[in-house]
Amino acid sequence: MKTLSRHLIAELYGCPAERLDDLALAAEALRAAAAAIGATVVGEAFHRYAPQGVSGTLLIAESHLSLHTWPEARYAAVDIFTCGGLDPRPGVRAVEARLGATGARWHEILRGVPVELEAGAALVPADVALITRLVPARDR
Repeated sequence: MKTLSRHLIAELYGCPAERLDDLALAAEALRAAAAAIGATVVGEAFHRYAPQGVSGTLLIAESHLSLHTWPEARYAAVDIFTCGGLDPRPGVRAVEARLGATGARWHEILRGVPVELEAGAALVPADVALITRLVPARDR
């Protein structure tokens, strides 16, 4: 079995505070991200906080995209969860560009059962693969 989905969490640094407090720009950034990865948008919700900051979520047929901003820290968090073979990385790049990030840290999680784990490859130590396969979820 191959990886079922990809989940990319990105932390964006050095964004201009005014961009992080712009609800219309947040919506545009997430829509651009969805377009960049070829996702099908089926719903959306955005909110501006007082005194500052915005949050937004796009529901896509392939899962979701979200954005949360902290203008006072010049920081934004982006979460893109995809399935159906979509690559979330171009989506994060689209958000980085629109928000003017000067730095970023990405955390990518491949969900499902990677081919490497199924094959018992060196990517995962044998004892970890064994535990992953034999210990029931309720006992972990």
